[in-house]
Amino acid sequence: MKAARTVLALMLVVAAGMRLGWDASAQTGRRPAVPVIPAAPVVVVETVRGTFAFELFQGDAPVSVAHLMTLVTKGFYDGLRVHRALPGFVVQFGDPQTRDDSQRALWGRGREAGSGQPVGVAEISTKRLHRAGAVGLAHLGDPAKADSQIYITLAPRPDLDTRYVIVGQVIEGADVPARLQADDEITRAYLRP
Repeated sequence: MKAARTVLALMLVVAAGMRLGWDASAQTGRRPAVPVIPAAPVVVVETVRGTFAFELFQGDAPVSVAHLMTLVTKGFYDGLRVHRALPGFVVQFGDPQTRDDSQRALWGRGREAGSGQPVGVAEISTKRLHRAGAVGLAHLGDPAKADSQIYITLAPRPDLDTRYVIVGQVIEGADVPARLQADDEITRAYLRP
């Protein structure tokens, strides 16, 4: 009985190490029995009210995530302003018109409210739901025309499920999106190295 418990404990330790991405080759010089799965890409967003980060769901929405990663890498979000902040609902940014105060009446609206390169597909899934901190791509009625506008849910929003693609989940600084207000600046957004 004692031997069985020892074997079981050893199996649990090994399984936990594999689940956490522990690479046995670092200790033994041999290849691990199970390949280490690379971490999901993470976007870090610095704002005037603090910094938050969200993990991207590359496997669930590959085209949408690739589009978002391209925009982040090009510095598209740097200097933009939050154009929508509804307490208990969402905070939204990603409209290049927010760099121009004279365009304030158009912020978040119209053909110029994106990068000009829509995603082109609707990668909506029932696998990811709109819980607090879900990161999605906004659109004006056609999910395939989603572009650069990102929203973050501040509370569970099942009414949004199956209507918008969820591209990620806030994993750090979860209190920051709720503090953001309309007109707050997105100082910088970048992919974590």
